[in-house]
Amino acid sequence: MINTLISFSAKYIHAGIGMALLFFYGCGNTNEHQLHPQKNYTREQLLSANKTDSRRESDDIDAYLAVHHLQMTGSGTGLRYHFMTHSTTGDSVKAGNYAKVAYSVSLLDGTLCYSSDKDGPKEFRVGEDHVESGIHEMALLMKTGDKVRFILPSNLAHGLLGDGDKIPPRAPVLYEMELLGLR
Repeated sequence: MINTLISFSAKYIHAGIGMALLFFYGCGNTNEHQLHPQKNYTREQLLSANKTDSRRESDDIDAYLAVHHLQMTGSGTGLRYHFMTHSTTGDSVKAGNYAKVAYSVSLLDGTLCYSSDKDGPKEFRVGEDHVESGIHEMALLMKTGDKVRFILPSNLAHGLLGDGDKIPPRAPVLYEMELLGLR
């Protein structure tokens, strides 16, 4: 009788474990698109909104250039630049160099945000230090003694959040930068 009771209990325990495994396996195997049908739609909306913002920002930069009668070269990333002085004898910047620069940073409406006249020249390690990605890109095009005016679209500057101080979210910025030296 005890053997029958143990056998009977073991069958129910095994059946219960089997049902629990089926339940958990079934829950873990649910198609994510069924749980979140808006997930891809939302992603597509965000991509579309980002493209629209990028086009609007590019149009704003084009309008700024037209109003100020500026001709700038563009890169594939959206950086726009014009050499005010271009050295033929200076050392070319390479990733890993420490670059010392004099600079000014303004919004396209003319608001001066930062300047080495007030804050002193800055030094950063090209390609490595935490400065705007567009500054690294521009520095790699320069030689010591070069002075350049360039516009960084927000995605190469302070992005969706701004800098939390003087540069607002989604703001392209105008730089004037002179490469004082390399080490």
